Amino acid sequence: MGYCNGRCTLIFICGMQLVCVLERQIFDFLGYQWAPILANFVHIIIVILGLFGTIQYRPRYIKGYAVWLVLWVTWNVFVICFYLEAGDLSKETDLILTFNISMHRSWWMENGPGCTVTSVTPAPDWAPEDHRYITVSGCFLEYQYIEVAHSSLQIVLALAGFIYACYVVKCITEEEDSFDFIGGFDSYGYQGPQKTSHLQLQPMYMQIPLDNN
Repeated sequence: MGYCNGRCTLIFICGMQLVCVLERQIFDFLGYQWAPILANFVHIIIVILGLFGTIQYRPRYIKGYAVWLVLWVTWNVFVICFYLEAGDLSKETDLILTFNISMHRSWWMENGPGCTVTSVTPAPDWAPEDHRYITVSGCFLEYQYIEVAHSSLQIVLALAGFIYACYVVKCITEEEDSFDFIGGFDSYGYQGPQKTSHLQLQPMYMQIPLDNN
């Protein structure tokens, strides 16, 4: 019963991970955040494989899913440190999340709750011609905290998925070790079916007449 509940819970966690990462992928595409887009894409593939392994009783897929979750947690911790500017990290650096391809920031920077975007004219001389120079004000929640909330949710789901993945792999392994085919293998090895006859031999009695002469 516990094993069934563990599998069902892991399937639910995988489903939640897919929903959350797809939502995150959409906003990363809108913000041209190429590094997160690539990481999200790999995560989607691994979660699908983990879900397949859970449904089809494939411990190898579940183990790979669990190993990836460790890397996924590490990536999201880095994203949190990046947006909170821990250490020498700075959220104004283009190279890390956009591979220095563009000057875009998080989509939430301009579209966060309550944010008001104002174009600044004339633009500074250093601003590229194909980009507009803006100021953002009035946000109820700064964009970096929204990104931190997304990464924190991914970490929570990843930790839960890792725990249940280990549990399901343990249950599948134990079940495979103790599995006994009905009418097949036993502790003494395989014994083939024995033929039995349904015809039973009965003794036959003959009455011999006696000659009185």
